[in-house]
Amino acid sequence: MEQKKFEVLIIGAGISGAALAYELARYTNIESIGILEKYEDVAVLNSKGTSNSQTIHVGDIETNYTLAKAAITKRTAKMVEKYCLQHEYQNEIIFSHQKMALGVGDDEVEFLLHRYEEFSELFPYLEVWDKQKLKEIEPRVVFDENGKERAENIVGVGAKGEWTTVDYGKMTKSFIENAKNEPDKNVELFVNSQVINIQKLPFQGYKVSTKDSEYYTDFVVVNAGAHSLFLAHKMGHGKDFACLPIAGSFYLTRQKILNGKVYMIQNPKLPFAALHGDPDILADGNTRFGPTALVLPKLERYKKGTYLDFFKTLQFDANVMSALWKLLKESDIRNYIFRNFLFELPWFSKQLFLKDVRKIVPSLRIDEYEYAHGFGGVRPQVIDKKQRKLILGEASINTGDGIIFNMTPSPGATSCLGNAERDAKLVCEYLGKSFDQKRFDDELTEGDYCVLAQTISKQQRRVNKIREAMHANEREYYS
Repeated sequence: MEQKKFEVLIIGAGISGAALAYELARYTNIESIGILEKYEDVAVLNSKGTSNSQTIHVGDIETNYTLAKAAITKRTAKMVEKYCLQHEYQNEIIFSHQKMALGVGDDEVEFLLHRYEEFSELFPYLEVWDKQKLKEIEPRVVFDENGKERAENIVGVGAKGEWTTVDYGKMTKSFIENAKNEPDKNVELFVNSQVINIQKLPFQGYKVSTKDSEYYTDFVVVNAGAHSLFLAHKMGHGKDFACLPIAGSFYLTRQKILNGKVYMIQNPKLPFAALHGDPDILADGNTRFGPTALVLPKLERYKKGTYLDFFKTLQFDANVMSALWKLLKESDIRNYIFRNFLFELPWFSKQLFLKDVRKIVPSLRIDEYEYAHGFGGVRPQVIDKKQRKLILGEASINTGDGIIFNMTPSPGATSCLGNAERDAKLVCEYLGKSFDQKRFDDELTEGDYCVLAQTISKQQRRVNKIREAMHANEREYYS
């Protein structure tokens, strides 16, 4: 059996694992890095271009983000942008489209305008587009099937000229290629190498076994999607977490319906992504609508097996049942889950989806789109069994003993370089290595994070003053 030794071993060659390999190679003095990938190539599952919305989630049009979360997301999103520009990947890996959050009806319009006031200092490029402006830049969100203006009040808050779209599959490959090109570094990728066992060694380090090889390493980082928790459980870690895989599906048009990205306002009761329309860079810019959300009893989509792995990772017990009951007793969530199940049925799917998607494009016809077979991935939604609830953000288990398990990065691939920065620093601290923060900041960050924190604080104080004034007016009125 072949044996190899590395200072750091990364399990999983998706966007998160590849980003970490790149940062370890470029910004640390770690010399040997191994990457194990279960399948025949990198980015086969959720990082594949057809498995996600291809979006850089900055926090400007994502209406479920708080101001504080948006500031953090903006920083990590800019890393993705700066990396691509540094390597001249414009219109190859990274693309620019107009984008907006669309409010439909008086309540949503009011919400969106208030949000614009709150977020405009953090995102000064945001613009407000009324119905007349939307007729020019995104006409199909305005007119119905009869060519008349839709009756509802609508508004868009968005931007032009920003980098919005990424082929994360190609980006994954670029990370590994650029990591291998770093001088005096040994970076090796091993495909068709499914991890069977991870064993803690008596003194320091780990032995990681595949079918044909054994790998010895001082530190392990598991970026294996839903299987990260599966492997953690095998080693006795993360027993307070369970995994509920949520599959997302899409519908694809036969032509360019929208000129850019149009996102709906998130229902605060739903822990799932709101419906949106995106120009698909892998389908000639035709519009892709979605995602739906379907609870799937397997850990990987469009791959054989993993049903048993799902039940082992779910670890169904009273705590899991309580968390699921909390979800299902909410009528909005219960109806949403049932409706999304029907979206997967051949005859019902297009008929039902038309009603939902017409909130974005009121003139859309049923013959203009099809269920996108083979599109979509699985989000390993983590359940905190102690608190009996879903973890809506990222879940990561740092054992403090030379191994990290990462699940559910949020917001998806956008956070890959930010999460890699965190893990690279943890690896360096554990191994007594150094992280070149200055080089990292010069190449990948935009300004001082403290400036963002000050902006948040200033803007939040402004919002609080407005709210206090509103409450004072209400008290005066009723008195």
